[in-house]
Amino acid sequence: MPFLNSVNPALGRWCWGAIATTGLLAGGLAVSPGAAAADSITVRLGRLSQTVSLDDLQAFAATGEVPRSLRLYQPLLNASLQEMLQGEIALEPEVGQVILDEILQTPGGARLLDTLRAIAPNLAAADLRVTLEQVSQAEEGLTLLGILRAMPQDTLEINVGTLLTLASQFRLAEMESKAIGRVLRKDPAAEATEAAPPLLGIDPFSTGSSEVERWELVLRDHSRDRSIPVDIYWSKDSHGPLVVISHGFGADRRFFAYLAEHLASHGLTVVSVEHPGSNVAALLSLPDDDLPEAAAQSRILPASEFLDRPRDITYVLDRLEKLNTYSYSLRDRINTNQVAFIGHSLGGYTGLALAGAALDLRSLEAYCQTLNPVNVSPADWLQCAAQDLPVKYANLRDDRITQLIVANPLTGVLFGEAGLSRVRVPTLVLAGTHDTVTPMASQQLRPFMQLPADKYLLTVVGGSHLSVGDPNNLNADLGRIPFMADLPDVTTAPLRIFLQGVSFSFIMQQTPEAEDYAPALSPTVAHAFSTTTMSLRLSQTVPEGLATWPRLRQSGLYRQEGLISYLPSLLHLEGLAIQDQFQALQRQMVAYLRHTPPSLTAVYWPFLMPQLPMQARQPGNQSATSQ
Repeated sequence: MPFLNSVNPALGRWCWGAIATTGLLAGGLAVSPGAAAADSITVRLGRLSQTVSLDDLQAFAATGEVPRSLRLYQPLLNASLQEMLQGEIALEPEVGQVILDEILQTPGGARLLDTLRAIAPNLAAADLRVTLEQVSQAEEGLTLLGILRAMPQDTLEINVGTLLTLASQFRLAEMESKAIGRVLRKDPAAEATEAAPPLLGIDPFSTGSSEVERWELVLRDHSRDRSIPVDIYWSKDSHGPLVVISHGFGADRRFFAYLAEHLASHGLTVVSVEHPGSNVAALLSLPDDDLPEAAAQSRILPASEFLDRPRDITYVLDRLEKLNTYSYSLRDRINTNQVAFIGHSLGGYTGLALAGAALDLRSLEAYCQTLNPVNVSPADWLQCAAQDLPVKYANLRDDRITQLIVANPLTGVLFGEAGLSRVRVPTLVLAGTHDTVTPMASQQLRPFMQLPADKYLLTVVGGSHLSVGDPNNLNADLGRIPFMADLPDVTTAPLRIFLQGVSFSFIMQQTPEAEDYAPALSPTVAHAFSTTTMSLRLSQTVPEGLATWPRLRQSGLYRQEGLISYLPSLLHLEGLAIQDQFQALQRQMVAYLRHTPPSLTAVYWPFLMPQLPMQARQPGNQSATSQ
């Protein structure tokens, strides 16, 4: 994936670790000649340079004490840098090798390599391979200092201007994300004084009364030579719409296990599907491929997955129809004519394609060729893998899908100019402000605006790409995938509870009990589940200010070059945040004056008093005072 601005990427971590180290030392680096490996770095800024021993950096990393040769940079040698220098980078050698192949061989990786070469003009692709292979076999683990020592070049020069530009852009991107959060945190409906509407019937946020059974099946699609594992959650009370769940790239069918259990406890049948070509097992057991014609194709995410994933769901629904007819236990419990689809990340793409958004790649090649490597995100890398498909247009619609819930979906330009305007089913979109895998502006907010009516937007201020995942069922290997975010923790529990209730209430909108569950789809209810670390906002529109946000108006997503491109965006967002603060203050003042009328006293200043007779203005004369 595009590691430079993804979250916690291993290979990108060493790239940026080296950049951060030398950047803090105020320049670029060059590895000094040595018998076997580098033993120093040379800091360059224009014609100025200074050589720093790697042994001195090692001593600083081990003790925290600044050696004499580094005294000039003492203010910059902080605890964070020390931790970065000595911390081990978790990277499976096999996965690391495949990722390196992606960088060195695929068109998308070539753009990333161009960025690295802009920083280090004499960087050789072969040196990257040799260095990674050498340090990945080291018994002591992969560390930044180990990587620097293993560099085989006599000299590795850094373009300081590019380095500082990259660092500044990442800082501005972080500021932009925080500004979006401040704008979205404001929710007029949630700030209203009235209480949340009463919930009628069963509480959708509490576990239901049905005892849930889980069946594990493997369905074999012989026409595509594809085995599809599924989990079926059901109870003796199962009725209503069928729920189908699709996981994201590098995950498995247990990603939403807590949500499946919850929905099934309320009497819904839930089927969680695992896609064999893009699950965590496929990622961690990537086959060797020596075919020359396949060298320029992505081995991490095969292009065929953009077709196979929706077809997996269609095939599973076909088989479930037979189960509903012939299975003694599941007969009449699987309503394949009314399917609520829940998808995360690449699973979100899967659901949108099934709901009518046609896969249209006619503009994808031009888009991927003009991507700015600095601003590229993992979502860009993922969608650009679809370039290898033999077709440029595919209608994968399945009319059995009647509802959509998509969390952190991957959309990009996969659906062409028509985008999501062809989706005709009620849709709930979840977006997180701290999602750097599928960035909110390009992958959720802009596509949400393309959806027709009957839609909801759940924004999670502070939410990351994996915040909605089940912490008890996430595959441990998922945390070692180099481009995935950190796993969720206890701070996400209120979000998961709210997602359980709002998903169930949303699904129940296509049943006769819709009116009973409609109150749970209120902004005030979302506000009640908000915390100081994670604020929830539920609405049916994008906030007015964000609808005109410069980043959303672009014809291309995040293609700006240079730092100046961020200024209109930041000014717009900060202006919205300040406006919201003034409006909040105004509401507080009105509320205060409404409940606490001020006592008024009239005071006449001598020069403003009417010209009365002298005796009328003497002290004690009641006619000259105001009571």
